[in-house]
Amino acid sequence: MTAADSHLSDAGTHDSTGTGDSEGYSRGLSPRTIQMIAIGGAIGTGLFYGAGGAIEQAGPALILAYLAAGLAIFVIMRALGELLTYRPVSGSFAEYAHEFLGRYAGFVTGWSYWAVWVATCMAEITVAGKYVQYWFDIAPWITALVVLALMFAANLISVRLFGEGEFWFSAIKVTAIIGMILLGIGVLTIGFGHAANPTVTNLWADGGVFPNGFGQSLLVLQIVLFAYVGVELVGVTAGEAREPRKTLRKAINTLPFRIGLFYVGALLVIMSVSSWRTFREGKSPFVEVFQQIGIPGAAGIINFVLLTAALSSCNSGIYSTGRMLRTLSLHGEAPSALSKLSSRHVPYVGISASAAMMVIGVIVNIISPDKAFAYITSVSTIGIIFVWGMILVCHLIYRARVARGELPAADYRLPAAPYTTVLALAFLALVVVLLFFTESGRTAVAVGVVWAVLVSAGYLALTRLGKTGDATDPARESAAR
Repeated sequence: MTAADSHLSDAGTHDSTGTGDSEGYSRGLSPRTIQMIAIGGAIGTGLFYGAGGAIEQAGPALILAYLAAGLAIFVIMRALGELLTYRPVSGSFAEYAHEFLGRYAGFVTGWSYWAVWVATCMAEITVAGKYVQYWFDIAPWITALVVLALMFAANLISVRLFGEGEFWFSAIKVTAIIGMILLGIGVLTIGFGHAANPTVTNLWADGGVFPNGFGQSLLVLQIVLFAYVGVELVGVTAGEAREPRKTLRKAINTLPFRIGLFYVGALLVIMSVSSWRTFREGKSPFVEVFQQIGIPGAAGIINFVLLTAALSSCNSGIYSTGRMLRTLSLHGEAPSALSKLSSRHVPYVGISASAAMMVIGVIVNIISPDKAFAYITSVSTIGIIFVWGMILVCHLIYRARVARGELPAADYRLPAAPYTTVLALAFLALVVVLLFFTESGRTAVAVGVVWAVLVSAGYLALTRLGKTGDATDPARESAAR
């Protein structure tokens, strides 16, 4: 057995029969489910809903922003894939930060990722309320509360129910977005529908590719990065995936195709069918386009798909936060009760605690429904930048230790590392700087500073109580060796 295999065994990897492992989870996520979760993680509210304001701000340059960010995301995911091949465990981000950067880094990373998904779920239930208003005059906070309750219940039952739900949510999104692209191509080539001036020249004829200037195009990267939140979810599923190395590798390798099709392809079609000036913040560009085409019932269908996307992201968020809280608890970095599993191998206490925090999103909808989405997404963005940055830093340290012969080399590697790793870190640093130039960005930075103080204070308190780090954890001891 190689050292990498030893790590894998200690971390609780189980065979594909999947009744359980040393982490206590059931490996109930099949390769089919993992692949669809990976695809669905690349299609969410940030694209479907947030793209309206982004198009208004940057125009056709938004497509270039998605391409640039997509390259950085691919580097991050390949770096994560290499770490997962080395040692695939549930709560991977916190685990690697623990191993390569120490207990404090693991503590901050785990809690920060939990906060990211709590905020993301708040954003998802916020827009779910807006989508339902397309059909019914219901206060957004009521819809938000119902959605949260439904997804909470689904996650409590079993990981297989979560996986099946996510599979079908993702299947709807994928089918719809491919259908939208094909329909848009038909409008551009055949000319059916009632769009005013469908032509690819809309991409550059109305003010150029950078109609509001290069600076505004850079500032839109904050919105773009939020749209990519969720691509890293496959890393959290490692503890419950069958054949994790093979399955996760395949999911990561298809990421460039997913970015090219679902983001770049969709935006190319949307801004060709209609001028970018017709889109506004607070309005989904997908719904707007099909209303302009004049196809009966199409806008309602698309609105249903958008609601599905919100439900999918909320479902994933409740799943990931429950697992991350349990990982923290097992290390003594969260209350011990959060490590409890139900008879179905579900971390029901962690899921319940996370869902309770997400109720704040319902309250925000009541207090400030118009600004709720912008506030919540900005907070989520600063958190995910930190988590992605930690993945890259851990990857750099891992590669350095491999070079020194201290750790085994994974057979799945990030190309051109460490140069690509450093470039991706520089890109994330650029986005952090850009946050200071927008009101929502400054809000995110301010909240990030407050969060850093709180989480650091929490770590110090636990350290004094002697509760941080589970020295007896076999995965930790194996990693230390």
